[in-house]
Amino acid sequence: MTGNQPDAPQTGAEALVRTLIAGNVDTCFANPGTSEMHFVAALDHIPGIRCVLGLQENTVTGMADGYFRVTRRPAVTLLHCGPGYANGIANLHNARRAGSGILNIVGDHAIPHVIHDSPLTSDVDALVGATSQWHAFGSDPARIGADAARGLAAASDGYGQVASLVLPADVSWTSGGVAAVPAAPQKPRPFDPLAVRKVARALRSDRKVLIILGTPAVVPELHTLLVGLARDTGAVLMGSPLISRMPMGRGRLAMPAVPYSVDVAIETLKPYDIVVLVNCPPPVGFFLYPGRPSLVQRPDAEVLVLSRENQDAAAALGALVAELGIGPAEVPTVVGSIPEVSGPITPEGFAAVVARQLPADAIVINEALTLGGGFAAVAPFMAPSDWLTVTGGAIGGGIPLATGAAVGAQAMGRPDRRVVTLQADGSAAYTLQALWTQARENLPVTTLLLNNRSYAILLDEFKKVGANPGPTAASMMNLDRPAIDWSALARGFGVAAAVATTLEELDIALAQALALDGPMLIDVQFPASRAEQ
Repeated sequence: MTGNQPDAPQTGAEALVRTLIAGNVDTCFANPGTSEMHFVAALDHIPGIRCVLGLQENTVTGMADGYFRVTRRPAVTLLHCGPGYANGIANLHNARRAGSGILNIVGDHAIPHVIHDSPLTSDVDALVGATSQWHAFGSDPARIGADAARGLAAASDGYGQVASLVLPADVSWTSGGVAAVPAAPQKPRPFDPLAVRKVARALRSDRKVLIILGTPAVVPELHTLLVGLARDTGAVLMGSPLISRMPMGRGRLAMPAVPYSVDVAIETLKPYDIVVLVNCPPPVGFFLYPGRPSLVQRPDAEVLVLSRENQDAAAALGALVAELGIGPAEVPTVVGSIPEVSGPITPEGFAAVVARQLPADAIVINEALTLGGGFAAVAPFMAPSDWLTVTGGAIGGGIPLATGAAVGAQAMGRPDRRVVTLQADGSAAYTLQALWTQARENLPVTTLLLNNRSYAILLDEFKKVGANPGPTAASMMNLDRPAIDWSALARGFGVAAAVATTLEELDIALAQALALDGPMLIDVQFPASRAEQ
C-alpha cells in the first residue's frame, strides 16, 4: 500500500471507508439495506470503524447526535435510500439545532437503475439538500474519497453541522476508488473586535443587561470568567434554550435558561434594556400564540451580538473581559442540600431522588418537559454532570441521544460514565427501539420513564391557544386506553426493568440500575392526577 491507497485496485466503497478512517471517524451508526451492502462489506474487512446497529433510522441519527455531543467529533450514519433518510430527518433536525457534526452516508440505487423508477426510488438528492447543511451526490468511484473528505470537513466546520453524501450502489461496487486524506477540522471563525467594543460600552452603561449564552460559551473552562463578568458588570447570565450540553452540579455555575413557557419567558426578560447574544440566536417562542409576540425580549430592548454561532465564543468572551479590565472569580458555593423525600412521586421528589444518587461525571439526557421540572432547586447540590436536551423540539430524541452518548463516552476512553435518561412516556414511544441497541452493546444507560399516561404538554398548549379540550381532544392526549406496559417492552428489547410507584421504590430501583453492568429502564409512575397538570 502506498500512502492512503492499497496496492490492489479498490472499489468506491473501500475508498470511502479508508477516507473515513483517515479522517479519524471511529463509529458508524447504521441501518443498512441492499444498496449499501458493498459499503457494509468494506466496513467488515477494513478494520477501524465500530458499527452500531439501530433498528430504525431515527434512532440511528439520534445516536449520532448524542455521540457528537460527548466526543465533539463526527460519527457517520449509514441510511438506506430516500425513505430511510426520511425516517431519520426528525433527529437530524434536533442535531442541526444542537450544532452537532454528522456525516450521513445515504445509499441509493445504481445510477442506471434510477430511470426505471423502481418502488424504492425517490428524489434523495432533494431530501438531503433540504435537510442538511452540506450535501453532495457521489457519481464517480474515483472521486468518492474526495467527496467524503469534503463531507467530513463540512461536518466538522466550526462547532459542527449536518452533512450528507449520497452513495449510489454502482459507485460503491465499481473498481477505481481513490481514497483521500481529509483536511484538519476548521476552527470556529474569529470574533469581531467591533462587536466586543460595542458590548463593552453597553456593559459600562447604567442600563440593565442580560447575556444569553449558547453551547460553546457555557463550557466549565469559562465559568470563572463568566462569574467575574457578571460580578463586575451587574449583567445577568442566562442559557439559551438551544444549549446542547450544559455542565451542571457542584462547583459549576448555576445558570437558568430562557424559560420554555412563552408567558414566563416574556415576564422574565421584561426588566432588561439590552440583550447580548453569545453564539446563539435571539430567544423566540416555540410557537406563536394569540395575543403574544414571537420574540420574548422586550420590544424596545436593544439586541447586541457578541459572537455568532460559528465564531469563537471563548476568544470573544476573553476579549470582552480584557476590554473591561475584569478578572476571573471563583464559582460561588451555593448553601443548601438535597432534601430527604418520601411518599407519592412528584416532580420535586423525583428530582431529589435522582440528584442524590446521580454519579459524578454522569451524562443526563432530558426529554421530560412537564415532569422533569424539579431539578433547578437541587442542581447546585448534585455531583458534576453534563445535561443534554432535545434541542430542536422534534420528540423522540431522548433514548437515541442516550445510546449515542454512551457509545461516545466509550470512544473517549470513559466507559465508566453513566448515562441517565429522563424520558417522558409520550415521546419514548417514538424511538423505543434504541433500547435494543443499548442491550446489544451492553451500554451503561439508565432510563427513567416518566409515566403519566398522557401527552401532558399538549394539555398546557391547549390552554395557551385559548381552548379547552373536549372529549375528542382529551382522548387524543391520553395514553391510558390501553395503558402501555413499559417494563414488558423494555424486557422485550433485552433491557432489565422495574416499576416505581413511590419515591421509596424509586430510590431502591435507581440504586439497582446504577449498579448494573448494562442498561435498565424504570417505569416511574406518577399519580393519575398529574396527567391533568
